[in-house]
Amino acid sequence: MLASDTQGLCDMDTATDRLTLSLPSQPCYLCVLQGFFGSLLAGLRFSSAEGMQVTLAVHEACANIIAHSYQGDTAQRIDLTVLITPEEVVVEIRDYGSKPDLTAIQPRALHEVRPGGLGTHFMRSIMDTVTYDVSPDTGTVLRMTKRRSEPCTSP
Repeated sequence: MLASDTQGLCDMDTATDRLTLSLPSQPCYLCVLQGFFGSLLAGLRFSSAEGMQVTLAVHEACANIIAHSYQGDTAQRIDLTVLITPEEVVVEIRDYGSKPDLTAIQPRALHEVRPGGLGTHFMRSIMDTVTYDVSPDTGTVLRMTKRRSEPCTSP
């Protein structure tokens, strides 16, 4: 979907629209997120900056899944579900790997200048809510919400 193809996307026909995307747990496929979320969020009338930020948050979450939940195993799958309402966009990211220790999910100190360790900081700074559900038998569901500055409704 190109950005030009999303002109009327904000005119929602239902209270909640649902999109799904599955990616292999290979870092080279994370680039798909830019095209998917860039076009989607532009069509939903998020600003370009907001679209880039949400894409960054989702990219960081998926990279963390590959590195930590799957421990670099590229034969796994990451499932994304995007729920769109007039008020917000919710991204649910499901993995099937090892469960995290929720108390250990903390960004490194910002004053420590070194690569890595800021993914959860970006996710929490960019998104309005970030929650982890470890109740499934295997894996985790990460749920991130971004509220719209103005509701998106049909004319």
